[in-house]
Amino acid sequence: MRAEGVASAAVSERPVLGIGSRLVVAAIGLPLVLGLVYLGGWWLFALAAIVAVVALHEYSLLVRALRPLVLAMYAGALLALLGAELGGPGWMLGGFLTTIAFAFLFHWIGSTRQTATVAIASTVLGAGWVGVGLGCLLLLRSIPVNGTLATVAVLISVFAGDIAAFFAGTLVGRHRLAPTLSPGKTWEGFVFGTLATIFVAFVALYKPQHHFVSVGQSIALGAVIAVAAPLGDLFESAVKRDMQVKDTGRLLGGHGGMLDRIDSVLFAAIASFYFLHAVGAA
Repeated sequence: MRAEGVASAAVSERPVLGIGSRLVVAAIGLPLVLGLVYLGGWWLFALAAIVAVVALHEYSLLVRALRPLVLAMYAGALLALLGAELGGPGWMLGGFLTTIAFAFLFHWIGSTRQTATVAIASTVLGAGWVGVGLGCLLLLRSIPVNGTLATVAVLISVFAGDIAAFFAGTLVGRHRLAPTLSPGKTWEGFVFGTLATIFVAFVALYKPQHHFVSVGQSIALGAVIAVAAPLGDLFESAVKRDMQVKDTGRLLGGHGGMLDRIDSVLFAAIASFYFLHAVGAA
């Protein structure tokens, strides 16, 4: 009985420890990220490059059975970031597309037993997922005058939505959102996360003294982020399910690996930049 009591107490403490480590990582990481966003330029590029390398390392381990061409993936993602920093969306796309050529070259001269289609496809997926997602974050920051505001708004909206969805799902969640992909996510969490995301995006972006976006556009952007961010999370869950892996790592404690932390941001950054571009704000 005593052993069972100790075991049950240890199990009950795990969620608390997980939440505690999440809070510690967030308390340290969020100010650092926002500070580098404020500085912008090569400071933010350096952060994006480091995050990309770590995330792609985790991705390469996640899909190692598919034999991705790791050097080609790193090169394509970093060139996409460099293109975004130096020349905008066109250069970012050009940098990313080099992944295909590098992957074919390395597969041709290498000795991998995987088929070219699978190896190259898994390589291009990693470079596009991480490189283009983080590249769009750099593009958001490069928006004239309002780049810092746009980037911070997207990041804190994703963060707020994630927190609201987590606690709402834990406390009142009953109906599973995607039981085959991520059993822990609920419709209740999605609804509360959506409301939090839209509210934070509106508060962050709408200022009467400037004309960056209108009230309707700030609300619409919040809705775009509220849909894109969970899709990014579910996309990673689908990849992990295919590879039969629970987490991509333990680098960030209760948040999991780097890829676990940025999966929502990658989709949200792409959707946000092209939304703002569509409404003439980027």
